[in-house]
Amino acid sequence: MAIPEVGVLIESDTAWGRDLLRGVASYADKFGPWNLLIEPHHSPATRTIPPAWRADGLIARISTPLQFQRLVSQGAPVVDVGDFYTEADETDSVITDFRAWAESAVDHFRSKGFESFAYFAPPSRDYSRRRGKAFAAVLEQQGLGCAQYRPGYRVGRQISPEEYRRRVTRWLTQLETPVAVLTSDAVQGKSLIEVGIQAGLSIPDDVAVLAGDSDDLLCEICTPPLSSIEVASHRIGFEAAKRLAAMLRGAPASAEPALIEPLRIYSRQSTDVLAIDDPMIVRALRFMQQNACRGIGVAEVLEAVPVTRRQLERLFKTKLGRLPAEELRRLRLERGRQLLVETELSIDQVAEAAGYAGATQFGTAFRNRYGATPLQFRRGAQPDGQGGVANGGNNIADNFDR
Repeated sequence: MAIPEVGVLIESDTAWGRDLLRGVASYADKFGPWNLLIEPHHSPATRTIPPAWRADGLIARISTPLQFQRLVSQGAPVVDVGDFYTEADETDSVITDFRAWAESAVDHFRSKGFESFAYFAPPSRDYSRRRGKAFAAVLEQQGLGCAQYRPGYRVGRQISPEEYRRRVTRWLTQLETPVAVLTSDAVQGKSLIEVGIQAGLSIPDDVAVLAGDSDDLLCEICTPPLSSIEVASHRIGFEAAKRLAAMLRGAPASAEPALIEPLRIYSRQSTDVLAIDDPMIVRALRFMQQNACRGIGVAEVLEAVPVTRRQLERLFKTKLGRLPAEELRRLRLERGRQLLVETELSIDQVAEAAGYAGATQFGTAFRNRYGATPLQFRRGAQPDGQGGVANGGNNIADNFDR
């Protein structure tokens, strides 16, 4: 039996692309053999099959109608890992779950006390509008607005660096500050911070910036260092290869895209601020952040902050949209989720480090919030874990129980 020739049309000059390629290679190594055909240096707009290829199947980030037509006309199965053509019948699709992506961003910003929000994404073939729409929809559900950057020109139009800075500066300086800005990716996050500083804005005091994906180098060399959402690009690549393997065996393309939840938020200095003008809430939040994982309750917070329980609950509900007890629980569970992804600690050890009395209590709270047990979450966060991914919908349990 001939070894399948699998074409992978993904850029390797971004952290997202490189990690996704590793995911594809991981699947091929475990369940192949496959002969991977890589043409990594094409731009998204021109990425097509090289003439010398005779690919049996393709994994690609499709970004233009012409590219889409050229790829599907080859007659080989195609799995798309871009977010432009997720409803196409001719291809299968594996993408980030942008609803969960947006919810994590809103949750991060709301925990800082922000009430003004914006989304920054200049027209590009690297991403579709679904990211900004998801962010705005989550905010709207919470009764909040979102100012979106709309420069008034289409994808593909070239403008000078001076014109770009002028347009972005005008938009930024018209926002109500302090404002929390989610950007489409790390490239745009770094660019926005640079323009904001040139315009005399303080990052993060006036403008807090969170990048929609992670690129460790870009985020770390940014001034200040850039907070980011760590999307599961390795797992996207692994799942895309898994779906392509099924299609190579004769299975039809799935009716719904596979949705892969982001792993976590990597918090750096660009969002390290409390955008709250009430000193009592700031004092309470700082105390919670420092002590939540010691197992404290609201009673201990009230000992550190001279207000009544009723006053504290009213202030938290008004400024953060949740009660003090809910904020303590959120902080513990976020710490637990971080440890599940980043360490090999046992579930009992994670529970203790997150401030829970035991694994049972931690597991119940974790499943109530995330829809999966800690063990299911840990397996699902691994690119070649036993968990699956959701085929549409927002229930994280689907990601692990298939």
